[in-house]
Amino acid sequence: MQDPRIAQLARQLVHYSTAVKKGEKVMLHLFDVPDEIGIALIREIRAKKAIPVVRIEHGQIGRELAMGSTDEQYKMVAKHQLAEMKDMDAYIAIRGSSNICENSDVPTSKMKTLMTHMRGVLDHRVKKTKWCVLRWPHPSMAQQAGMSTEAFEDFYFRACLLDYKSLIPAMNALSRLMNKTDQVHIKGPGTDLRFSMKGIPALTSGGNYNVPDGEVFTSPVKDSAEGYITYNVPSLYQGIPFDNVRLEFKKGKIVKADAGAMTKELNSILDADPGARYIGEFALGFHPEIMEPMRDILFDEKIAGSFHFTPGQAYEDADNGNRSQVHWDLVSIQRKDYGGGEIYFDGKLIRKDGIFLPKSLAKLNYK
Repeated sequence: MQDPRIAQLARQLVHYSTAVKKGEKVMLHLFDVPDEIGIALIREIRAKKAIPVVRIEHGQIGRELAMGSTDEQYKMVAKHQLAEMKDMDAYIAIRGSSNICENSDVPTSKMKTLMTHMRGVLDHRVKKTKWCVLRWPHPSMAQQAGMSTEAFEDFYFRACLLDYKSLIPAMNALSRLMNKTDQVHIKGPGTDLRFSMKGIPALTSGGNYNVPDGEVFTSPVKDSAEGYITYNVPSLYQGIPFDNVRLEFKKGKIVKADAGAMTKELNSILDADPGARYIGEFALGFHPEIMEPMRDILFDEKIAGSFHFTPGQAYEDADNGNRSQVHWDLVSIQRKDYGGGEIYFDGKLIRKDGIFLPKSLAKLNYK
């Protein structure tokens, strides 16, 4: 018997997250996921009298392609996938994985070749379609989270099926506050960072693009970051695990980067192009069901009481002009159980130890 939560999730993705309309063409991009979620999505799309288009991929096959990537190969792949994407009105991606480190041994140069050519497909999807991306609760994710498979599945559906609409008023209040703010000061263990976000829009994310969701994001003025930051959430990028990443900034640029035994790999990523050493996003996360990290950024960047400060590409709707093939959401938790911390907007304390202080933002606090 199919888990009824799968059908519920499919309805949310089609009706709310991407708001599919009659006659629209919807790409379903399915990575290592069971047939049940694909079937449920197809049925919901057809119920809206829209047209489902399916692309299926597998992790080990993708790795093999990446291992031997060439400009000729990915120029051709990107050409055809871009043509297909240009014919779509909406895009829903469900991504599972039995091995989160599947691409860890793909040479950086090969990943760069792949990402450089596929950037145009990603940019068109983000800018020109309605889109939503989410993970699938594979047992490997339960292992990452240190949970049993059943307990993780329960957590997954609670997080993904959150009543996002109820958070919208408080999210809008936070967005308005950020839009009025010039100077930001973040303090915490291993962190003393200042930057400006003057004139750059702050946008809400309430279940429309990523699921699970729960953040308000903007980007810093490109050359404004000064100081240092230590991220206390473990990260995974290009299949490589990183812990305790520490970055130092001068005039917006990362001038020193350390990650212990992975410092060489960290700097290799940051040297991918000039924009990788500048910040493309600053966001505050507040999902009430997501409390602990699990090396999965779609969950970790929404952790209650967290923020992320992202090297690389800026989103064009919250744009500071930075361009890069890299967009690496590195996260820090400021709750008391993670050492605490403060965020100031124009000298006023806005969040302390992960708790928003203004009354208008109280509904964004975890319980």
